Amino acid sequence: MSAFLPRTLSGLAAAGLLVAGQATAQQEPVELTMYYPVAVGGALTDVIDGLVADFEAEHPDIAVDAIYAGNYDDTRVRAMSAVEAGDSPQLSVMFSIDLYELLEQDVIVAFDEVVESEEEREWVDSFYPALMENGMLDGQTYGIPFQRSTIVFYWNKEAFAAAGLDPDTPPETWEEMAEMAATIREAGEDDQWGVMVPSTGYPYWMFQAFAFQNGHRLMSEDGTEVYFNDPAAVEALEYWVSLASEHEAMPDGTLEWGTLRQNFIEESTAMMWHSTGNLTAVKNEADFDFGVAMLPMNTQRGSPTGGGNFYLFKDSSEEERRAAMTFIRWMTAPERAAAWSIETGYMGVSPAAYETEALREYVEEFPPAAVARDQLEHATAELATYQGGRVRRALDNAVQAALTGQMTPQEALDQAQAEADAALRRYAR
Repeated sequence: MSAFLPRTLSGLAAAGLLVAGQATAQQEPVELTMYYPVAVGGALTDVIDGLVADFEAEHPDIAVDAIYAGNYDDTRVRAMSAVEAGDSPQLSVMFSIDLYELLEQDVIVAFDEVVESEEEREWVDSFYPALMENGMLDGQTYGIPFQRSTIVFYWNKEAFAAAGLDPDTPPETWEEMAEMAATIREAGEDDQWGVMVPSTGYPYWMFQAFAFQNGHRLMSEDGTEVYFNDPAAVEALEYWVSLASEHEAMPDGTLEWGTLRQNFIEESTAMMWHSTGNLTAVKNEADFDFGVAMLPMNTQRGSPTGGGNFYLFKDSSEEERRAAMTFIRWMTAPERAAAWSIETGYMGVSPAAYETEALREYVEEFPPAAVARDQLEHATAELATYQGGRVRRALDNAVQAALTGQMTPQEALDQAQAEADAALRRYAR
């Protein structure tokens, strides 16, 4: 008996150590790295940190390391550098228009390859169709909407009233915007302009809005062609230039994306075009009554969508992909999408988000929160092509050359078209 007991205890001890070791192994979380852009105002890093902490509390088997990488371009560069260094992230929020480059580099996988159930397929299909345009190619879904926006129109109601305009009636058309902006400039102090449209950062995005409002789409659906110097596009750029040169309602030259929100808050301009992602920051910082509306139109209403999608990276294990899917589904769930929209001004990315009690009540209390969503009915996919960086840079340079008077709109867009055609020549189908 005495000889048996130690061996039994020894065996139990060994078994206990084995079980403890297995438990420890099971408790080790799956570690995920996520690159994340902070492209507009507001304490977005604090919001994301809070969401990650909440997720990890609910999912102790998954750890998420959020790396903040500046704007969208910075995020793409850092993520690709990590891939090349053999330290690929498992997921990232990156520009929705990065799709073609990410596919060319062969670094992402379609969500269709990871979906395992009908419930997950329903989730993929649950987002606003307009927000899915930049995330799909050839029937496959590569991007899931998260930090998404449209361009919206902000106006200072008090400046309108001071100029004798109806403070509750924003301009509906290009002509009305030019007239109202000129009226405000004439009636106000020398330090207040009528309207500002940013022309650094993402000038192609603003120009795309003007072109689409003039009935013109700038690119083909397969990302292989652009139509920059179409007469409707030229007319759109001529109108933008005229706001300063003819109507004297906007400053000459370029206007900074990064400081425009502050210009509006400091009342340097009575109207601005900017991302809905700035909505909550404007709400919190403006000490005057302001309104938000859809962008004014010429032949039709319209804005390109914008912002970032979740992507899954190819260099990851099946376990990591499943964990990344779990995180992305959690982040885009209606209640989280609603809270994110309220906190930042970005859109709730699914109809279900606007059906939550929180966002429904917020929209009732603060109707501007629904403008970007409502504008989706008139939205188009953001400019996205192969060789996207070169193509967008050509258009950015053209817009700025026209606004600074270095070229006429026709000359500038002819040059942009030629540069884009050269970049896209080998992709012709």
